Amino acid sequence: MKQVVEKRKDVAFYLKMFPLRSIHPQSYNKSKAIYCEKKKSNSKAIALLEDAYAKKQLPDPTCETDVIDKNIALGQKLGITGTPTLIFQDGRKTSGAMGYDKLVELIDRMKK
Repeated sequence: MKQVVEKRKDVAFYLKMFPLRSIHPQSYNKSKAIYCEKKKSNSKAIALLEDAYAKKQLPDPTCETDVIDKNIALGQKLGITGTPTLIFQDGRKTSGAMGYDKLVELIDRMKK
């Protein structure tokens, strides 16, 4: 996604933290920590997100929020069971990691 955003100004991604605690037990607190940081500084939140992807230790959350719980509930309502999951404007979904070329091809196909 990062490469797509850098190269394609016509594409935007909106990320919702959807921790899979059964697979990644610490993902819930990491998600909260990233969300809490976003309220203060978007660039610091992005740095924490990058650290999470790199499997680095993150600080404890600095705020109380139910946003992550609401994201989990929404994901369950939409039938999301894995990450990453992309939901397109027309409601179509696709799950699983994919490379730049495949992602751009999919985006362009959805635009038609």
